[in-house]
Parts: sequence; C-alpha cells; structure tokens
Amino acid sequence: MSLTNDEDTGAIQQFDFSVDLLRAILWQYTTATNLQGLLNQKAAWYDTNQTQFWEDWYTNVFDLATANDFGLSVWSIILGLPLFVNTGTPTGPVFGFDAQTGYNFDNGIFGGSTSYDLPTETKRIALQLRYFQLTSSGTVPETNRMLAYVFRNFGQAWLIDYHDMAQAYVFNFPVTFDLEYLFNSYDILPRPAGVQSTWIDATLVYFGFATGDFNFDNGIFGG
Repeated sequence: MSLTNDEDTGAIQQFDFSVDLLRAILWQYTTATNLQGLLNQKAAWYDTNQTQFWEDWYTNVFDLATANDFGLSVWSIILGLPLFVNTGTPTGPVFGFDAQTGYNFDNGIFGGSTSYDLPTETKRIALQLRYFQLTSSGTVPETNRMLAYVFRNFGQAWLIDYHDMAQAYVFNFPVTFDLEYLFNSYDILPRPAGVQSTWIDATLVYFGFATGDFNFDNGIFGG
C-alpha cells in the first residue's frame, strides 16, 4: 500500500520506471545520427510498453488508494477479505414446484441467493483498513494517523481510548450505508486483542439531556 509518510506509516519507496537508453551511447558515437535515431525509436517503445505499463500497474494494482476493481480483487485474495455481499437463501417450505411456496428452480434453492459487489471506493477503504489491521499494533496515535490517511477525502475521524478495555471510532462526517455495513459486518476497524470497539457517527443526534438531544421532550419519546 502506498502511503505518504515513510517514518509514520511504513510507506515503501517511490519507484522510477523510466529507461534512458541514450545513456548507453559511448562518447565516440554521439554524432552517429542513424544509431541515435534507432535508440530514440527504441526509447519511445520502452516509454509505451515498459514505463507506462509499470506506472499503470502501480496505480491500478499496487496502490490500494487508487487500485481499480481488478487490483482490488488481487488484494482481496492477498489480504483474505471478501469484497461482496451474499444474500442468503430463504428458509421455509421444502423443495417442490408449487408456484407460491415451493423451493424450486425459480424460487429459493436454485435462484434465491445473490452476490453483490461492494462499491469500488468502499472496497478501497475496506482493504486499507484490513492492511492496517494486519500490520499495526493498534495504538491510538498510530490508528489516528491511519484514519487521517484513509478518510482524508471524507472528513475528520479519530479513535478514543476509554482506558477500560474499550474504545470508540468517531467519524465527523455522515457515515453512508455502505460504510455502515462495512463497519458492522466485517469487524474491519482495527482494535487490540480483547478490546471492545464501537463506532460513532458524530453528525447524528443521540439520546441525552443536553439542549437539542433526543430525549423525553425532544424527538424520541415526546417530540
């Protein structure tokens, strides 16, 4: 995964994929126009078929922040994280050909289960969180640096340590349905072993007794 700060996030070095074939010309051939013409043509071929290939590979596969669906599928296998949602086969009547209730080719057993891909941006977030989950120690400063990187295009996010074997992730931006599903279904938010972890959408108003909170006279029970 390509990150931004080598010391804080463990990013790998940046690669230069360019190939300067003209450096191979000996000084005595610097005036050989035919030879230079051939090398210029070969250099142009390398720019298209070597340099551009690896730059595209880096962007579309290697970097989790920009990977396309193919690259994300590769990372999904590497990190052991499925990127789809299965809708289960309903329970109920036994196999049969009753048009209303029987499980048959069009109703249940053979046609009732469907898989849905997560949105591409959600896949990127899921795999970055999974990568961090596998490679970090889960400390609060380390996790907050990760949150600042992963959710930089969404808004502020931070981790609170309650110092009682419990912690909470706070997202100061609306948590969309796909992110909510991700947080609730994948246990993807990093946490140390044995620590209870929850998450909070800070843009929502929760039950309480402060002015504006949902309470007996304001919203939930009597508003």
